[in-house]
Amino acid sequence: MVFLFTNVHAAIKSEQIDYQVDGQTFSGYLSYDDAVSGKRPGVLVVHEWWGHNDYVRKRVDMLAELGYTAFALDMYGAGKLAQHPDDAKNLLQQHATVDADKIAAIGYCFGGGIVLNMVRLGNDLDAVVSFHGSLGSSISVQPGQISARILVLNGADDPFVTKEQIAAFEQEMQTADAKYEFVNYPGVKHSFTNPEANAFGQRFNMPLVYDAGADKDSWQRMQLLLKQVFAQ
Repeated sequence: MVFLFTNVHAAIKSEQIDYQVDGQTFSGYLSYDDAVSGKRPGVLVVHEWWGHNDYVRKRVDMLAELGYTAFALDMYGAGKLAQHPDDAKNLLQQHATVDADKIAAIGYCFGGGIVLNMVRLGNDLDAVVSFHGSLGSSISVQPGQISARILVLNGADDPFVTKEQIAAFEQEMQTADAKYEFVNYPGVKHSFTNPEANAFGQRFNMPLVYDAGADKDSWQRMQLLLKQVFAQ
């Protein structure tokens, strides 16, 4: 692990971290409020399909302002897709500010699918939140296998998530006896939390639209869930 720099603005400290997985270098970004005493819950953040960028770092800083230590991992590294979120979770747990027994994960778009797969695979997480994430998976989940609380926040007019996929996901969660909530925002499209969604959509001719109302509501719902699971 190599700490490249530390920025301090107000009480928030931010660290860019290089780390190795199977000989490949990845760059993550960690933030926490140094005015908070003692250890606090950690939140892993998985980026959209655009990769690790300023948007995901902004979300990490917002989580730090809420009193968490948050870490945005890098799923691409040197231009390659990596399947290593558990390595990043372990790195987060080892940080001096983190209570290793209190870890959640949130993800956006591609990252939303990643965090859902983490709990499908039995990762020890207290909660996961998927913002406009993919729902389908080839992982077979057995009853009792998912212990984390799950919150899925979806745009009802997102063409990347079909009604059939939603029905299959809910059936999967019910079969697994998972504690989950699925929120479907009427009239909302894909990537609704990202203010740059419209520009990306125009550039790549994709149905991406920012929605300020859904963005605000989904963030509030995430905060409520995290407060509930970390209350003890």
